[in-house]
Amino acid sequence: MAVLPQSADTMLPLLSGLYGRSACIVSMLMLCGISSGCQAQEATGPEPPPLAPPETVAGVEAVPLTHRPVQAPPPAGLEGMPLWVALEDHLAQGTTASQSVQALHLSSAGQPLVLRDGRGREYRGTEVTISWRLVPLVAPQQLAREQAGPFASFESAEKVAIAWRELGVEAVVAHPGDWQVWAPLGATPPEGVRSQTWRQTLSSTVEPVFQAPDGGHTLTGPVQIEAPDGLRWRGGLYRGPFRLQADAYGSWTLLEQVPVERYLEGVVPHEIGAGSPAAALAAQAVLARTWALANRHRFRVDGYHLCSDTQCQVYSDPRQASQPVRQAIAATSGQVLSVQGQPINAVYHASNGGVMAAGEEAWAMAPVSYLQAGIDGSAAWRDRFVLPLHTNAAVGLLLNARDGAHGSGHPRFRWTRTITTNQLAQQVQSLAPNLSQPLQLKVLERGVSGRVLALEIAGSEPQQPGVVLRLDAIRRSLRQLPSTLFVVDQVSPGVWRFSGGGFGHGAGLSQAGAIDLARQGWTTDRILGHYYPGTSYGPLPPSEHSP
Repeated sequence: MAVLPQSADTMLPLLSGLYGRSACIVSMLMLCGISSGCQAQEATGPEPPPLAPPETVAGVEAVPLTHRPVQAPPPAGLEGMPLWVALEDHLAQGTTASQSVQALHLSSAGQPLVLRDGRGREYRGTEVTISWRLVPLVAPQQLAREQAGPFASFESAEKVAIAWRELGVEAVVAHPGDWQVWAPLGATPPEGVRSQTWRQTLSSTVEPVFQAPDGGHTLTGPVQIEAPDGLRWRGGLYRGPFRLQADAYGSWTLLEQVPVERYLEGVVPHEIGAGSPAAALAAQAVLARTWALANRHRFRVDGYHLCSDTQCQVYSDPRQASQPVRQAIAATSGQVLSVQGQPINAVYHASNGGVMAAGEEAWAMAPVSYLQAGIDGSAAWRDRFVLPLHTNAAVGLLLNARDGAHGSGHPRFRWTRTITTNQLAQQVQSLAPNLSQPLQLKVLERGVSGRVLALEIAGSEPQQPGVVLRLDAIRRSLRQLPSTLFVVDQVSPGVWRFSGGGFGHGAGLSQAGAIDLARQGWTTDRILGHYYPGTSYGPLPPSEHSP
């Protein structure tokens, strides 16, 4: 059950270590540059409308908003419509009337940055600092909702949101720290889903402040940012353009508006490795493109498409793409995997340990035809192991073998982890704070591929309920585990040994397996057909390029 925030100031945990050690204003030389100067051009325009209290109809108050309203992002696709990708989210969280949080520092790679806020005011600087301040609302705003979660992944949250929508409820997936599902106040949750009522009264909002030599200038969002020579960001260089805009939680997000093919240059080398064979690189390019298009709705509630970390695909400086990576992207330009004209949810991972997982073994998602459990290896390997692997003994036999499996050279193809009772208790404390030791550990259920679907951690008192970790919540709670393909044994009092295989959720393409297959001469489309059976490889119909 989610822990509910008490105020806007405590709604999200404070991020630390963002842009330096203080929120002090940089010097005039840093702001303006020795020769460029720093400019602030004021332009008059209408004040943005404040958040308003719920309207009343015939004296009856309407249902309050579930969250701060944010405009949905524009369509994005293959034909010149860029993705909006978050370089940094939850900026300014923790800002109070008396507390200063770390400022946002932006650095140009050459010509001055040009900032234009929502009222048309223009500001320039080669080095820009944006701080934050609370601005009182004209009238208090009531927010209230039914809230389910937290969930270990977007996929698990989305399944609940879809179930709620099928009941006629306008449910949305949100990510204020963990994945949650929000529905209007009073909405009855789907069967088997627990929700909790959340309420909050807003009396102020956080706004960005451009720090200029003549003082601070409060900006009206969204703020458009142009970087003629690029923006230096976290050791990389990004071309933009950029946006600074508010999210659904009262904080702010720095976005890059990046064409899909350039986005792939920042993804592919960080996901599979630039030194991979050409067919494997091309397969990764197709999957990264497909996944991006299929997941454009992931952060819709916050007004953008994708993040740049492991909650999406890791996106970094596109300049780091090597010539082979660029060739792989160009060779597959516009090509995706689809079913019935729609891009598939092209999930992938590092190593499957010799056996592919079905999608529903990884997340609480509806089964899909192209994410199936299967033995992944040579003919001899496939003959040696037969699905389902429902028992500890069957999984143990697979884990004791290696020769013939695709991707067996991966460093975590086989692994062992030791976890103590104290570590287990700490890692599930928020879920089961009163477990008494010694703990008991038991695998309750396995999927077709042998992956653990339910792991029980119980206390020593018979009347004391334990906690059951399911699907992706297993690795979310026990972060030492590279995968859920494991057997577990108690090796001594209070010490448990997990012996497992693979790295990641196991569904879809195994990057280690794709590299092996490419070295064996498999083509890109054959590799993709192996890991995503029943899909079509090629361009999408033009009508499907936007959501």
